[in-house]
Amino acid sequence: MWMTKQRLHDRFNAFFNDRWLVFVCAMWIQSCAGIGYLFGSISPVIKSTMGYNQRQVAILGVAKDLGDSIGIVPGSLCEVLPIWAISLIGVVQNFVGYGLVWLIVAQKVPALPLWVLCVAIFVGTNGETYFNTVALVSCVQNFPKNRGPVVGILKGFAGLSGAILTQIYAMINSPNEASLIFMIAVGPSMVVIAIMFIVRPVRGHRQARSSDNSSFLFTYSVCLVLAAYLLGVLIVEDLVNLDQTLLTLLAAVLIILVLLPITIPVRLAFYSEPRHPVEENLLPETDKQESSKSQLQIGGSFILSEIEDEKSSEMDLLQPTERHRRIAHLQAKLFQAAAEGAVRVKRRKGPRRGEDFTLMQALIKADFLLMFFSLVLASGSGLTVIDNLGQICQSLGYNDTSIFVSMISIWNFLGRVGGGYFSEAIIRKYAYPRPVAMAVVQVVMAFALFYYAMGWPGEIYVLSILIGLGYGAHWAIVPASASELFGLKSFGALYNFLTLSSPAGSLIFSGVIASGIYDHYAKKQAGLQQINSGSLLATHLEEERSLTCVGTECYSLTCGIMSGLCIIAVILSLIVVRRTKGVYAQLYGNTLV
Repeated sequence: MWMTKQRLHDRFNAFFNDRWLVFVCAMWIQSCAGIGYLFGSISPVIKSTMGYNQRQVAILGVAKDLGDSIGIVPGSLCEVLPIWAISLIGVVQNFVGYGLVWLIVAQKVPALPLWVLCVAIFVGTNGETYFNTVALVSCVQNFPKNRGPVVGILKGFAGLSGAILTQIYAMINSPNEASLIFMIAVGPSMVVIAIMFIVRPVRGHRQARSSDNSSFLFTYSVCLVLAAYLLGVLIVEDLVNLDQTLLTLLAAVLIILVLLPITIPVRLAFYSEPRHPVEENLLPETDKQESSKSQLQIGGSFILSEIEDEKSSEMDLLQPTERHRRIAHLQAKLFQAAAEGAVRVKRRKGPRRGEDFTLMQALIKADFLLMFFSLVLASGSGLTVIDNLGQICQSLGYNDTSIFVSMISIWNFLGRVGGGYFSEAIIRKYAYPRPVAMAVVQVVMAFALFYYAMGWPGEIYVLSILIGLGYGAHWAIVPASASELFGLKSFGALYNFLTLSSPAGSLIFSGVIASGIYDHYAKKQAGLQQINSGSLLATHLEEERSLTCVGTECYSLTCGIMSGLCIIAVILSLIVVRRTKGVYAQLYGNTLV
């Protein structure tokens, strides 16, 4: 009897410390952490209630983007505070920020200036940077050999959170549209508090098990089923007027699908044979080889800096075994010469690519800056479409914008999951550096924006699908690339600095270009209506209400400009590919093209 209780206790202990449990709980945090993607659903409510024009709504959108992307603080805190404390800070910010927005929009408090609403949205949305940091830092450290799939799945659930929260809100069926804001304030906070002590780096995280492949396959299957289910629900809701009972049933099935990955850690902990403690502490052979290789590179970095320049194309073209044989031979000669006093070895300043960088060390590397500016152009364009999707749909005559907001959320999810898988495949199967995948998705985004600019048939569907895919794929590819090129030690700070690229681009593309062009055509259309009506009363009423633009012209010029910017982003990404192909050859043991 004692042995049975002891064994059960050991099983529960293994379950609580299983890295797959951490991964699944991180998925749940991410599934309600992408609240910024719901701005397209709440902005029309804020605009009508507060009487704002499109430029004022765009200012709110920029405040949201800044809050969503300025994550330097959580990225730095994760090196000094426990993970649960970072989660708690995010909960407080999310609840306080969006709670205040709800009080203002629901008119529970007197009307406050625009800047107060901007601060509240910034604080509330900034809470999700803490959630993202907690999930990504924990899981990338727990799965260092599967960075692409892990980052892709986690960021995918963040992208899907908009559609998930929208369906749960439909289940609630509140007659007050402002209650969606209340749900944003309360829902994510409750979920994170419930599991914040589980999501953290766990011991024994470097072990690569044979069950990992089947577990990732099952997770990918759940992701695809979840996306297909949500897409099917949206299509049905668009075609048929569903009653509340059916909406509740559909939301219940959705929640079951989100919870389904918990079967992975349950199976590993309770229905598989436990590993012996000695075996658990041993690294697989591949890890041993890479560990010794890493020690050779780090321990002899001052030697390598003299014999192997980072830009050496000759070394890049050698087979890995031949390259390491030459390096070892030259090291031996230099050690001997240094011991005899024949040469004086100069220690290299700073780490090499592939080793651990601090944020300040990365900021002086051309590769890091090229990645950042490529993201400014491409992800900034994608975020501009996401932020303005509600107004884009209204300008085309669609009354229910939540359908397209959910649609772009679903394809955002598929882009993130697929981007992680695609970038991992091109490395391991086709020997291309990971940034190649970034260039490919930027080409896709450029095509989508050009398609809308030309006003071709079904432009809103093409824009929603391809921008969702492209924008989402960026945030599966870039974090994994940054961790490979600049290390895991300061990954939280590096990742959160790169996320500044989206609001930097949105500040210009949405806050200046898109809103300026929209208001220009709205005023032009309003002037034509006034001339046609010839009524002074109509003129006065038009001046009092916020202007609305109708037609594809409202955003076609903006999309045309952003399409060209995405092409520039492709060029920057290809430069990164050329500069880093040798680093990927060392990391993955391939002679990269």
